[in-house]
Amino acid sequence: NTGFKLIIGRVGPLFWLLCTLKEPMPNPEIKSLLKHYNEFFKGHSTEVVSWDRGPILKVIPEFKVFVAKPGPKINLWSYCSIGASTVHHPDHGLLEFIVHSPIESPRMVETLAMLSYYHNDHCLGFGHTVPIGEPWLDNSKCDNWLLSKPYPLGPDLEICKHLDSHIHITWLLPITVQEKNYKVSNGMEALEQLFEDKGLEFSAEIERGLMIQGNQPFLAQAL
Repeated sequence: NTGFKLIIGRVGPLFWLLCTLKEPMPNPEIKSLLKHYNEFFKGHSTEVVSWDRGPILKVIPEFKVFVAKPGPKINLWSYCSIGASTVHHPDHGLLEFIVHSPIESPRMVETLAMLSYYHNDHCLGFGHTVPIGEPWLDNSKCDNWLLSKPYPLGPDLEICKHLDSHIHITWLLPITVQEKNYKVSNGMEALEQLFEDKGLEFSAEIERGLMIQGNQPFLAQAL
């Protein structure tokens, strides 16, 4: 669909061509995502915001972020990417990203733009880690992202129905460099088990205790 409508008429001996521009039709992935997010976050105050800084719009022109304020599903701000799934990598499923924050933060919108752009070139997936280069929020020790399944909110969030297939919603979990190294040495399952044993919920606490000391689990409970 080009978004153009052609109207052909006749005035005297001359033909005229009128071309009117309509609102471009969104990609089917984007239509599926908006329906999915709105249904899942029913009861939350929501909005869709844009991010036009950096190169994201060069690779994903329709990139947006769906923002859900704290509500009945989760008492945190939820930022959900719209557009990463328009990037198709052979033999890999379609992905979008979600990050939860205890505070409202435009930095989360920027984060989703950066991850979506990175995904265009590097084909991210579950279990990957991505360095942030700075704390994900001020006063946090976490400076890496872990791409995980959104276990606390379950498959109702993770699986977005799309045509005769689906899109996976990937959870961006902020972790420390020690936790990243532990995952590299011991595997994703071991790190997830450690988080479960320590009772870590959403990892949205800005000032949480370290789970790893060196390359071993920290014996003290998280603060």
